[in-house]
Amino acid sequence: MNIAIIGAGIGGLTAAFDLIKNGHSVTIFEREDKAGGLAGGFKQKDWDWTVEKYYHHWFWTDKPMLQLIEEIGLSENILFKKPKTVVYHEGDFYPLDSVLAVLKFPGFTLIDKLRFGFVTAYLKYVAGWRKLERFTAADWIKKYYGSNLYEIFFKPLLIGKFNAHYQKVNMAWMWARFKARTTKLGTYRGGFQKFLDDFTSILQSMGVQFYFNTSIDEIINGPEDCLTLKSSKNEIRQYDSVLVTLPPHLLKKLVPSLPETYLEKVDNLKGTGAIVMVFSLNHPLSENGYYWYNLPKSAGFPFLALVEHTNFVDRKFFNGDHIIYCGDYLDSSHPYFSFSEDKLAKIYIDAFHKINAGFSEDWVKDHWLYKTPFAQPIPEINHSKQLLDIQTPVKGLYLASMSQIYPWDRGTNYAVAFAHRAVKTMLERSQQS
Repeated sequence: MNIAIIGAGIGGLTAAFDLIKNGHSVTIFEREDKAGGLAGGFKQKDWDWTVEKYYHHWFWTDKPMLQLIEEIGLSENILFKKPKTVVYHEGDFYPLDSVLAVLKFPGFTLIDKLRFGFVTAYLKYVAGWRKLERFTAADWIKKYYGSNLYEIFFKPLLIGKFNAHYQKVNMAWMWARFKARTTKLGTYRGGFQKFLDDFTSILQSMGVQFYFNTSIDEIINGPEDCLTLKSSKNEIRQYDSVLVTLPPHLLKKLVPSLPETYLEKVDNLKGTGAIVMVFSLNHPLSENGYYWYNLPKSAGFPFLALVEHTNFVDRKFFNGDHIIYCGDYLDSSHPYFSFSEDKLAKIYIDAFHKINAGFSEDWVKDHWLYKTPFAQPIPEINHSKQLLDIQTPVKGLYLASMSQIYPWDRGTNYAVAFAHRAVKTMLERSQQS
């Protein structure tokens, strides 16, 4: 088959790899000038490594991702470390990333600590997600972990991730965080963008065609069961099958022939946007080598997480700069989406004093702002019934987006896993027709 893939994120690249291995002709269209999507990065002239626009890492348990990297011969470039993660509690920061840390945490009573251990073990080793999606995370956690654990630990996490929607999120989403995550984190030598560039080069050598700086404006039927793509460069091309790796609301704009019932299902999907500002400093922000700070909005922090990247990756790769991420999930209607970079930077920089009382604004060398209106799907009760199929109602048109990877949290590992699944579906359907 002659197949087009729209979007050169990790899902699109993985699908191309699977399809070309099966003997098909593959073309990828990407509106940006390089592969990456939300996992892409940027680089300053004096940096040796790239920095992700939206902070990324791999977990030790990310088998689909790690197996893919091994298959394409790049495993020697994977680096794993165990950085320090802390949570904010009553004016100070405490680790909560080990059994010992939980036992020492001053906000939990003895009963809380026992509950935390037993219930977390149940979620990680016994529970399945399908029964859990019938309950909201808020209700389930309060019942089994208790109200104190909910208020101190879980509620700030839910609010930070889902804002006003936090009480609607189902427990299967929280289950996935315990089931698959590890304290050992991985990255790629040179940064995620280096991995994506290396993967792109491998695909090109296998025969995959890339059209960068090219967006698709419309997908229409025919003739003879083919799909026609109209690109931003006024080019018209025909393909036997098309795989769209964009968010569903963008698919809706591309395909006017989708039936009304399908469009209604797309409209029912909810999600929040993301804002990330990256700072380079000439001084470390953390005095204790902390990598990841979980920060409650109730304490006055203007972002959900602060990540000191160079407490995970050596700053020597960034010409000695200390790299800081400030990240948040917000509805796309939030005022921060309309703020200028300098205005938002001022708000974020003011909060650095709460991280380090000795912080001085002259530590800031530069900053970069990245925003996307759809970054985190909102899985409500029985969300599995709302999921879109890989096969759309249009023959030969398929969808593989992060809104479909539920109950797992969005990320490159599950993008790889879902791309494998999407290609399997495409090949099975082509044999049936």
